[in-house]
Order: sequence, then C-alpha cells, then structure tokens
Amino acid sequence: MARKTKAEAAATRDSILDAAERLFAEQGVSRTTLQHIASAAGVTRGAIYWHFLDKGALFNAMFDRAKMPMDEAMQVLDNQRDVKDPLQCLRDDMMTVLRIVVEDEKARRVFEIATLKTEFIDEVDSVRARRRESIGLWQDRMEGHLKQAQEKGLLRAGVETLAAAQGGWIMVDGLIRNWIFEPTMFDLMTLGGTVIDTYLDGLRAA
Repeated sequence: MARKTKAEAAATRDSILDAAERLFAEQGVSRTTLQHIASAAGVTRGAIYWHFLDKGALFNAMFDRAKMPMDEAMQVLDNQRDVKDPLQCLRDDMMTVLRIVVEDEKARRVFEIATLKTEFIDEVDSVRARRRESIGLWQDRMEGHLKQAQEKGLLRAGVETLAAAQGGWIMVDGLIRNWIFEPTMFDLMTLGGTVIDTYLDGLRAA
C-alpha cells in the first residue's frame, strides 16, 4: 500500500475529528466508541490509533481545533487594543468568547460536548484535566486584567482579583451553558453584555 501524503493524512485526521465531533454531540462521549467513530469516518480503528493514542487524545485534538478561532481572536485583541482601561480589555475578552460561541458552529458544538455531553470516566480522564487547564488559563488571563486595573486604581477597595476572575468565568460559563441548552430563552450577546456590564460596574472604583 502506498504511503499517504501529508495532505491525505491530514484529511483523514480531519475526517476522524469531524465524525467524533458529530457523534459526541449526538450521543455523548462515554457512549461513543472508537469503532463508532471509525465507521462514521469511513476508516479503520487502526487509522484512528495511527493519529490518536486513545479517545481522550482524540477529544483533546478536537478541542484544540475548535478553540483556534478563540485563540486567534484573543491575539487580535492583544495586538490592537489600548490598555489604558484594563476593565474594558476584560469586557472585550468576555464578549469575544460569547460572540465566537454564537458565530462559530464548531466552537459552539465542542463547548456543548465539553460541558453537557461528557461524563468524566477513567476512559477520558485526560478530558477533565484538559478542561481544568483551559479554565485555569482563562481565569489567569482575566485576573491579569483585574490586577492591572487594581494597579491603576480602577478597582473599588477590597476587591480580591482571584475571586473576581473566578466569578467572572463562572458567569460567562453559565451564560453559555444556559444559552446552548435553550437558545430561544435569550439573546446571548444582548443579555451577556448587560450581565457583564453589571459585573464590571460592581468592580469599578467610584
């Protein structure tokens, strides 16, 4: 059998990730086997193992692919914005997360899988670790803005930046979870903007 080109190997990898993403969303992570994914992708289980160590590694690769638009958007923000008001920078970050969930179907589906369709069993324990790492990175980024605001005297007295960052992430996460669960319940960007502004108004020095 002829060796696959890099392009062919990449296409096979993407087809596996597409199939996994679709099946995880439809039936959950724990109920989806590698054989299910192989059949849906039109490949053998051996092809899956050639690209991914196990289901957890496959999930993490799917997560990495889906979060690329988020990473790119944050890089654009970092390159363009004026940091005179770190609280505005924090608002930009939070609203960008909501916007990408609304506009990018793949990012939205993977967020749904990670939050609503994953049982953290031993088979995919690395998924739990990956989600913990992702949350930690977001909270660190948010706390960085809050610390800058504190240094500039923009935070009201007594604000603990770590607690404020954790609370901010929980708020964004909750908005997204509830919107994904029932998108007709509210407009994520409109309500999200109101909730985020209320949160930031409570942190800002008078």
